[in-house]
Amino acid sequence: MPANSADNAFRLDGKIALVTGAGRGIGRACAIALTAAGAELVLVSRTRSELDEVAGAIRSGRGRAQPLVLDVTRSDAVRDAFAGLGRLDILVNNAGINRPQPFLDVDEPTLDLLLGLNVRAAFIVAQAAARLMVIDGSGVIINMSSQMGHVGSERNRTVYVMTKHALEGLTKAMAVELAPKGIRVVSIAPTFVETPLSKPFLDDPDTRTWILNRIPLGRVGTAEEVALTVVFLASPAAALMTGSSLLVDGGWTAW
Repeated sequence: MPANSADNAFRLDGKIALVTGAGRGIGRACAIALTAAGAELVLVSRTRSELDEVAGAIRSGRGRAQPLVLDVTRSDAVRDAFAGLGRLDILVNNAGINRPQPFLDVDEPTLDLLLGLNVRAAFIVAQAAARLMVIDGSGVIINMSSQMGHVGSERNRTVYVMTKHALEGLTKAMAVELAPKGIRVVSIAPTFVETPLSKPFLDDPDTRTWILNRIPLGRVGTAEEVALTVVFLASPAAALMTGSSLLVDGGWTAW
């Protein structure tokens, strides 16, 4: 075996990757990590200024990145945008949201918001990506799930838990159907990670204590740790993985 074969197994040179929610947090970290592995990036978000900042950071490191301002909840806009790409090798289906509420108090706007972005939009984006990938007979779709897609939870997260369980089911069903077409579909399930989305929860001392007491490793994750796992899942090193979920949870689900 060549001395550099292990290194090459994690390279993504010549691949085109698209990351939704790429303007901040985990999405931003994924975009930068994929670029470092050699991929050319399409950066998707609703906020132009954030995308321009990420694209600038990538280009300063001699990577290639194309910002694409897009609201992934607009199905027609998603289909048109993906059709215009021409080719896609990797999708990181990352855009998502959480709005904790007690189950008995969940209002319908919150229910619709989480289902609309975390499930419906994720489905539409994955479908649009797969329609491109089948043309070349290869591709990798990585759905950004959560440890909450594997367990129930206290602390007012019933709707979020429901959406992530749905995404795990979608991952399995897509993987089975798309495998004969050369497309792998996997999910990644992080624990709580320091991001703008999680900051309001982690800044509350009581909530932070509750979180840390449930993570055997005793700390929350970083966006970079999730991003490096995404690079692995997208790479030839994970060529036999499809239909599975990779937990990056510090042991939360091992209790």
